Amino acid sequence: MLDIRRFDIYRKVPKDLTQPTTIGALISIFCVGFISFMIFNDVLAYIFIDLRSEFFIDDPGREGKIDVQVNVSFPHMRCEYLGVDIQDENGRHEVGFVDHTNKVPIGDGGCRFESKFEINKVPGNFHLSTHSAASQPEDYDFRHIIHSIKFGDDVSHKNLKGSFDPLANRDTSQEIGLNTHEYILKIVPSVHEDYTGKILNSYQYTFGHKSYLTYHHSGKIIPAVWFKYELQPITLKQTEQRQSFYAFLTSICAVVGGTFTVAGIIDSTCFTISELVKKQQMGKLT
Repeated sequence: MLDIRRFDIYRKVPKDLTQPTTIGALISIFCVGFISFMIFNDVLAYIFIDLRSEFFIDDPGREGKIDVQVNVSFPHMRCEYLGVDIQDENGRHEVGFVDHTNKVPIGDGGCRFESKFEINKVPGNFHLSTHSAASQPEDYDFRHIIHSIKFGDDVSHKNLKGSFDPLANRDTSQEIGLNTHEYILKIVPSVHEDYTGKILNSYQYTFGHKSYLTYHHSGKIIPAVWFKYELQPITLKQTEQRQSFYAFLTSICAVVGGTFTVAGIIDSTCFTISELVKKQQMGKLT
């Protein structure tokens, strides 16, 4: 009968034929600590997601369109007077956009203005004003608090680093109520692809701000809040990458196997040298 033990390539040496050494013990302790440290780092690399960034020239997202979300409070303007107007270099001129617009009264005669709309991928502006109101208020006060101005898909749940909503929480309550406010936005397309392959087309932007008095042709001061935008030709793409289980397992095997192999060579070399030194001291070296 065939004895399967004949195929064992890991033959066992009886303990009484082995010799423990101090150097071997030190090397073993070091190996265990080193392997534990490397495995811990490999586990972290496998669990956590790496974010790779790259720049390229492209026009991502829907053809020629960008979604915009506006959320601004006017503590001293009634909702009936407020509206959003949209203009761009394609000839669009829409006064008093009303679709997906919500006006919520706040405080004593104030209004929280929320709106979602699309803009073309050409330079233009949208502004919050009283231009579309049936009648004009007796007193204007365009001091405001910006809760958010966002472009493209919402990526707030991703906790990404970037300038996706730099105007959030901007407060102009200390300025003159009759001032017109002008925000100049430089918009950069930003594509985010998670490790499952899902793509979000958002936009980051920087802004500049100035405020001034503007006079209507009638000579009356009529303020507004302008957001003038311009798209940049460079797109930022951020891609989530997670180490595959195969790469993780291969790394663990390489760490364990490589460490024990190198440690075995070092231990064998040290043992051989120590034996030669002992023989020399005992006068048995020939």
